[in-house]
Amino acid sequence: MEKYILECCVDSVESAINAANGGASRLELCSNLIIGGTTPDLALVKEIRKHTDIRIHALIRPRFGDFCYTEHEMEIMKSQIRALKEAGVEGVVIGVLDEDGNLNLPAMKDLIAAADGMSITLHRAFDMCRDPFQAMEDAIDLRINTILTSGQKQSAWEGRKLLAELIEQAAGRIDIMAGAGIGASTIEKLIPATGATTYHMSGKVTLDSPMRYRKKDVSMGLPSLSEYEIWQTSEENVRAAVEVLRKS
Repeated sequence: MEKYILECCVDSVESAINAANGGASRLELCSNLIIGGTTPDLALVKEIRKHTDIRIHALIRPRFGDFCYTEHEMEIMKSQIRALKEAGVEGVVIGVLDEDGNLNLPAMKDLIAAADGMSITLHRAFDMCRDPFQAMEDAIDLRINTILTSGQKQSAWEGRKLLAELIEQAAGRIDIMAGAGIGASTIEKLIPATGATTYHMSGKVTLDSPMRYRKKDVSMGLPSLSEYEIWQTSEENVRAAVEVLRKS
């Protein structure tokens, strides 16, 4: 698996341990994956570090929604990056767009400066941008290490044509990481279809809450989501993906 990277997206200590035990290369650490992920807090980082030394790249996203941020949100993100760097996190996962759907280059430069030598991934704000090829060239100019993308589709398999084109144009100048709908069977198809060597997966399963007493008439969040389901990365799902990569 030396030439391949498998990143697992997790938002709990249990998921982080399962990902590490399954053989993941690194974590993308978030909070609130159910809404696409927000910045994890330091307590989560510290608790994971008690149980594994797997490499951590932390998502920097102050809220749910689009990637066009206010001055206040930018200040929050810069502070989060500095705090996570001090806590020993190795990389950050960032993305800022302007009102016209292009990478906001001044804002990106500010976040990269706050990271001060950390590994930088451009997250799926890339999938919401107007021109993916221009955004990739901008990311290369910014010396970003990795772009996480589904090929601007709902899943990486649906976006395989653009993924292949991006990888060809990148020509090794930046790592294109395929994400969205990734599992062992998808990786097996995407390797020949795209040439991708880096993959991003949650490997999640849905667990039932241990609560026996359940209040059915009140919802603490989105009414469409059950209060009694827990998303967690499956060690078995990660191991299955790793096995495909090892055999490739």
